[in-house]
Amino acid sequence: MDGYCMFNHVAVAARYAQQKHDIQRVLIVDWDVHHGQGTQFTFDQDPSVLYFSIHRYEQGRFWPHLTASNWSTTGFGEGQGYTINVPWNQVGMRDADYIAAFLHVLLPVSLEFQPQLVLVAAGFDALQGDPKGEMAATPAGFAQLTHLLMGLAGGKLILSLEGGYNLRSLAEGVSASLHTLLGDPCPVLEFPGAPCPSAQASISCALEALEPFWEVFVRSAETLEEEDTVEGDDVEKEAEGPWQPPEFPILTWPVLQARTGLVYDPQMMDHYNLWDNHHPETPQRIKRIMHHLEELGLAGRCLALPARPATDAELLACHSAEHVDRLRATEKMKTRELHREGANYDSIYICPSTFTCAQLAAGAACRLVEAVLAGEVLNGIAVVRPPGHHAERDAACGFCFFNSVAVAARHAQAVSGRALRILIVDWDVHHGNGTQHIFEEDPSVLYISLHRYDHGTFFPMGDEGASSQIGQAAGTGFTVNVAWNGPRLGDADYLVAWHRLVLPIAYEFNPELVLVSAGFDAARGDPLGSCQVSPEGYAHLTHLLMGLANGRIILILEGGYNLTSISESMAACTHSLLGDPPPLLTLLRPPLSGALASISETIQVHRRYWCSLRVTKVKDKEGPSSSKLITKKAPQAANPLSAKGMTMPEGNILEAGTGKVTSATSVKESTPGQTTSETAVMEFTQDQSSETAMGGAAALNQATSEAATGDATLDQTTSEEAVGGAELIQSPPASCTDNQTPPASPMQGATTQISPSKLTGNLSTLELDKAQEPPEEEELLGEAAGGQDMNESVLMHVTGDHADTDQAMFYAVTPLPWCPHLVAVCPVPEAGLDVTQPCQDCGALQENWVCLSCYQVYCSRYINAHMLQHHEGSGHPLVLSYADLSTWCYHCQAYVHHKALVAVKNIAHQNKFGENMLHSH
Repeated sequence: MDGYCMFNHVAVAARYAQQKHDIQRVLIVDWDVHHGQGTQFTFDQDPSVLYFSIHRYEQGRFWPHLTASNWSTTGFGEGQGYTINVPWNQVGMRDADYIAAFLHVLLPVSLEFQPQLVLVAAGFDALQGDPKGEMAATPAGFAQLTHLLMGLAGGKLILSLEGGYNLRSLAEGVSASLHTLLGDPCPVLEFPGAPCPSAQASISCALEALEPFWEVFVRSAETLEEEDTVEGDDVEKEAEGPWQPPEFPILTWPVLQARTGLVYDPQMMDHYNLWDNHHPETPQRIKRIMHHLEELGLAGRCLALPARPATDAELLACHSAEHVDRLRATEKMKTRELHREGANYDSIYICPSTFTCAQLAAGAACRLVEAVLAGEVLNGIAVVRPPGHHAERDAACGFCFFNSVAVAARHAQAVSGRALRILIVDWDVHHGNGTQHIFEEDPSVLYISLHRYDHGTFFPMGDEGASSQIGQAAGTGFTVNVAWNGPRLGDADYLVAWHRLVLPIAYEFNPELVLVSAGFDAARGDPLGSCQVSPEGYAHLTHLLMGLANGRIILILEGGYNLTSISESMAACTHSLLGDPPPLLTLLRPPLSGALASISETIQVHRRYWCSLRVTKVKDKEGPSSSKLITKKAPQAANPLSAKGMTMPEGNILEAGTGKVTSATSVKESTPGQTTSETAVMEFTQDQSSETAMGGAAALNQATSEAATGDATLDQTTSEEAVGGAELIQSPPASCTDNQTPPASPMQGATTQISPSKLTGNLSTLELDKAQEPPEEEELLGEAAGGQDMNESVLMHVTGDHADTDQAMFYAVTPLPWCPHLVAVCPVPEAGLDVTQPCQDCGALQENWVCLSCYQVYCSRYINAHMLQHHEGSGHPLVLSYADLSTWCYHCQAYVHHKALVAVKNIAHQNKFGENMLHSH
């Protein structure tokens, strides 16, 4: 017995859950102001229990005066890494300090640990006014902490009262936490901001101690050094001293008849492509979403709100009068005029109903804003099209005509009669260039976009989506771009961005309304995004944002072109908005090093504007592309019940009954300035020939092309089967070496020839020899001619997502099902095609491509790059490989398969193989 305690209730509950209910992984969060040394000592050798304590320490001067309470104590033996201490070394710690510790330390570790039950040692002696704690946390702050924990363990969360010695503050702290458990929105923090320097130091030390044990912290942050301070830090530190908290107000919660609003109108389906019924921005997108919401009973749980057209005044708040009038004029145009008008914009088609539908989409978003601000609903979703975030002030762009999110933001400010603080989070896989430009000088709107950038080669191209774009004039620092430089971004990558960047800035900004440009083209299976975010991942992203703005959050549909993916993803977000706990994230791999590099780059740019980003250094210890190995021994569970399928801190999966550990090693990612490929060591079973290994990619390309086109709905697969827009190829386990891939893979327009002398090991292992590494040379444009970085190889070794199986995963890139340059394809000449025709310039016979505009034949980059030179001189966009019959678009920087290409591919197939393609439709 010690410190007023007789029995350790939380420890007993944890063991009871393990022994009686087969709970394998328990997270204990101890936010009592005193360190829970009894709980720590009970579990400090047990890897089945993760113990996190955040407490007053003051360098050991505060009770219980133990060195074991410091950040350097991380557990012992098999439990090393499973004890986490964040010690506060001064009094007066605020909500921002506690939230920062949760975001930077607790949540990342917890998502890797994947607890099945969360127990909170809920002491409220850190609340302001408590005579023992002398801290300055508020009841609203504890509501926020509770909300953050509710995203774990499928919502299985228990708060068990510990300390708290000011009866009023204790009662209000318990009440606020209980409101959150009941699904009520978190109150807005009265004193938001960034963690104080002392908190930054404690969090940094905790991260340093945990780095060897958790993959999410590998290549993470170092403790700030004196020379790493940002200009203005000294002034801020001098201003911060012991803080005397004022009396906090009595919190109130809104009484709502309905929680979530839903706005939808089938009339928005009247916008369609008159010339291409396979266009990805199809009317079926919103129909399928609504059908799925109704099928799951989610639509019935929402308050249906009628859509209305946006008024001219609402549109003119973001768009020029000339732009509005020009689009209105299209209602009376003839078909030929509409086609000509659409060609004046980038990636736009127009039909007679386009203006009405775009006006309705923007107006629907405004109607939802009115309902939220009036307290009619707490939050909402707008199932609308056409999308809007590419639309500029005076131009349509990228399937977008009016910027619905921007119009809704300005309408919210107009309704409230002041410059309401609005956070816009744009998670569409494409950068929202229009939204950025509309608000880039406005400090009342914080715009955060996470998108594929690919060094400026991903739509909408250029440098507008770069991390260096931070806003202008008074809006400097209020534009935040996280620029991904490659495909395959998944749940882990987005969540680490949320924890390290999005949420710290958002809490510091303290918005009064959150709008989400909810494009779902980063979802797994999307043909344009080629990423791997799951519906469950989107549910977690939504849940984490719901702690902001008193729960006032609106999701407005943007992109997303796999009908199954967008339906499941929007449904998952709706579940979260309705208060359902986010589902468990299974098979969560470590974040990609390329993703960490992008996040770190953005943090480095914005640290001077946002104090909340100064917790840690952003420079990776070993560089963004290196992967520090986790050498810690995989622990055995102290409790027999916890050994079954337990996730280890280093990402290993310990399989019950076998003693086998499957490692989830990191994969090298491309980083700016690098052109070397990632490692590719492929293993095949003995009945697989080298022909399958080397030449099969042509079949893969054709197969994925077929899957990509499908029918007009693009409903080629369920999201469970579609991973990152790529077809899954399973092979026996692959290993990683320091070797690099050969210079020409089938996806780069070449059939790689590997002689038997290049094969190492036995027949089941194919290792690409270093002798086949490409020479360093200047990067050229065009993957089809070998001009894209080798990290875009057809076979990408991916580990972590399925680390608990005996099958490694490889991916075949899925072509785009459409591109705006298909109009450049001309009919095949009467003489037909000759796939054996040499390059017209150099006479080369291998790796040749035919231009689909003029039908001249030239060689690829890895011969003499004459096709690339032809493209640069002529501007002809589309070319066909005579090696594997894939089609590449130079302007889109992507493979394309569309019905307009089937005829020429079939002619080439007949000439090459003497027969028609099997599935020429």
